[in-house]
Amino acid sequence: MNDALSPVAPRASGRAGFRRTILAGFAAFSLTPQPFAGVVHETTSAYHHILVVDQRGRRTLSFDGSEETRMSLANPLQGHFEYVEYFFTPWLWNTNISNVLMLGLGGGSIQRLYAAHCPTVTIDTVEVDAAVQRVAGQYFNFNTGPRQRVFVQDGRMFLRRSNARYDLILLDAYTRGRYGSAIPHHLATREFFTLAREHLTADGVLAYNVIGTLNGYRADIVGSVYRTMKTVFPEVHLFPATESLNIVLVGTVRPVQVTPAWLKERTETVVNRGLVKLPTFAQRVSAFRAMPPANVERCPLLTDDFAPVDGLLGNTR
Repeated sequence: MNDALSPVAPRASGRAGFRRTILAGFAAFSLTPQPFAGVVHETTSAYHHILVVDQRGRRTLSFDGSEETRMSLANPLQGHFEYVEYFFTPWLWNTNISNVLMLGLGGGSIQRLYAAHCPTVTIDTVEVDAAVQRVAGQYFNFNTGPRQRVFVQDGRMFLRRSNARYDLILLDAYTRGRYGSAIPHHLATREFFTLAREHLTADGVLAYNVIGTLNGYRADIVGSVYRTMKTVFPEVHLFPATESLNIVLVGTVRPVQVTPAWLKERTETVVNRGLVKLPTFAQRVSAFRAMPPANVERCPLLTDDFAPVDGLLGNTR
């Protein structure tokens, strides 16, 4: 495997054709003519075909043809996907977050934002692919240190072996499935959420990024993850992104009756006390949705014995 920092030389026609397809996809982001997208890094790990592409001042990380991370080259704290900012909404339910567990690294957008906007918080990141950690460090300004630690192993195995408790657990782990990016089956079941809850503190919160919508595209996987989380957490809330097909589901250990007045008061507390310095925090809170997905009753409960994630992704009604 070649992890050289220089641009990759042309390969056999099969891989070259795949790369041309990916670059064409990047060029399609705008209807105006685009400069050629340049591959600055390419490698194949045990888990992914990884591309790092620069275009129009933005760097993009791709796994197997799916975009995982975006970052502005001029300012690494900008240019990211909107949904990553919803991972700050758990502060509404826990204003004393000091340690976070993150399953999935990608290009480290969430970790960079937390380091900048919540600098006293310690984040343990679990990433199954060592090549991803190298790429995040070399190309996406992700730096490890006392408050940014990385463990290269499977996320569920990490939890089984750990005795640590966290104020917040974040999940943004994806793999390649039949229909593109897919949630790993073993990180979406009732048994997994039970294990995760055992590693949360008394006021702990879990937030999960699910690629999908409330109606239509991948709605069934959203409904199933919601229904499954609800068997473990007394409250599960939704934060649909407006600029991408993502929904962040937030499960809380403590049941709290959320009202507009409560949301306003908690938002002001977080902002005025400087707990989260993210400039768009109040805007992201405004995406809060209290009602469960309309399809939740017909969506299957995901268990270790029955977790048809790929099949649910293929159903886009």
